[in-house]
Amino acid sequence: MSQFYSIKNADMKTLINKLAIYASYAFILLFTYAAGSKMLDFENFQVQLAQSPLLSAYAGFISYAVIIIEVMIAGVLADPKVRRIGLYASFGLMVAFTVYIFLILKYSDFVPCSCGGILEKMGWTEHLIFNAVCVVLALITSVFMGKERAHGWSRIAAAALIAVFSAGSMVALFLSSEYIMKKENNFTRRFPHHPILEEQSFDLGVNSFYFVGNHKGDLYLGNPSNPFRIFKLDSLMQKMDTINLNPGSNFRFKNLRYCIVQGNLYGFDGTVPVIYSQSLDSLSMPLVVRSSNQVYFDQLVAVSPSQYLLRVEDYASKRLGIASLSLLEKPQVAINQTLLSNKADGGFEGDGKLLYDTALGDIYYMFYYKNTILKLNASAKIVRKMKTIDPYDKPALKVKKLKDGRSKMNQPSLLINRNMMAYKGLLFNHANLIGKYESKDLWKKNSVIDVYMTSSGGYWGSFYVQHRKKNKMSQMLMTDHYFYIISGNEIVRYRCAQTLTSSFIQRE
Repeated sequence: MSQFYSIKNADMKTLINKLAIYASYAFILLFTYAAGSKMLDFENFQVQLAQSPLLSAYAGFISYAVIIIEVMIAGVLADPKVRRIGLYASFGLMVAFTVYIFLILKYSDFVPCSCGGILEKMGWTEHLIFNAVCVVLALITSVFMGKERAHGWSRIAAAALIAVFSAGSMVALFLSSEYIMKKENNFTRRFPHHPILEEQSFDLGVNSFYFVGNHKGDLYLGNPSNPFRIFKLDSLMQKMDTINLNPGSNFRFKNLRYCIVQGNLYGFDGTVPVIYSQSLDSLSMPLVVRSSNQVYFDQLVAVSPSQYLLRVEDYASKRLGIASLSLLEKPQVAINQTLLSNKADGGFEGDGKLLYDTALGDIYYMFYYKNTILKLNASAKIVRKMKTIDPYDKPALKVKKLKDGRSKMNQPSLLINRNMMAYKGLLFNHANLIGKYESKDLWKKNSVIDVYMTSSGGYWGSFYVQHRKKNKMSQMLMTDHYFYIISGNEIVRYRCAQTLTSSFIQRE
């Protein structure tokens, strides 16, 4: 009987040893082909890693490390003397790949369109199963290969340590990469899969429209060439009505513009120190003068009918500042002259856009020439500082002072951010600079929108907005379900995916 078991054990060992040889050949083929395909299309491989929701921050290092490790393991597996080491290494690498896919499916903010590599056509779940089979194969062959029975437990312990190290390393990379991407981004963008999908368009006829706002599903548009009219586009985007406005005064306007906040229409022209408002339900009545001859300004945020934040220029210091205007009882104006810049450069360094999150009542200022975002309160005080993902914390500007006292740029400046808006705790930035591992061809055909989360002050992700023929996006507007743009004489509506809207902050 003992002889029978000895023969049976010997047959089992022979089978496992043959299995180890065949497994080694399979892993050599797998790793050699995988490494070769990555090297032949290395730029695309780096781009895929950069779009990974787990490893984006380490795309540069990992793109080289994975290829080197795969080639080295294939070489070790080819030598029978150190084949067991190669199988252990294969086991560790496949554990890391398996944990990576598991984290993608269970814990990432979004699931990329493909996992790339040799099994690019395979879905994420199928890829997870394939990797798990490889893990089991590498474990069995590395632990039970050979005739030494006394070292069985030590081999199992070694395999356990390798599995813990591989899985732990992948989890650590995931956590640190997420922190870097959202807090200390090194200018690596990642693009979640289809956060917006084009749904409908409408021909405006001319290219001079801008967004006034939205209310109850309808869009309101303005046109500088028609300063006493606004236009309402219905929620089906099939009919546009014209609404005539009566300012109720005799001011001579230069650039009368409008915005909608909480069901009220506000009209303003900073070159004329006047602010109007009227309820959207009462636009047949004259607009009410809320403020007159208080302060000159060029940007406005209407916190309420009696409270405003304005961007102003101090002519004495040649600096841009933010002013708070309160119309409660006796009108008061308080100007923070050093909030945007300490330099008397004619306002170039402090140039940017005053933003208002109408859903949450939050106020922001985002700069055009540097990576800074300020959150402000209604008194024009800084509540918080945030940054965009580009590395330019100081404007690359060269300003020359003319004899008449005016300041002028004497060379083209490096524009960082083109246009911005805020909605429900997200900041949308029309970026102007290409990041790491990004396709120049895609940049020629699309506008890139970077999205930031104001709750954490971190980067969420980016998405492309395709040019309409030769026209780039000029305006954007976000609502609960849709992302709108104006491109040339066309307005386009995109439906937002849940990956984007799930990041909205709901007002309590």
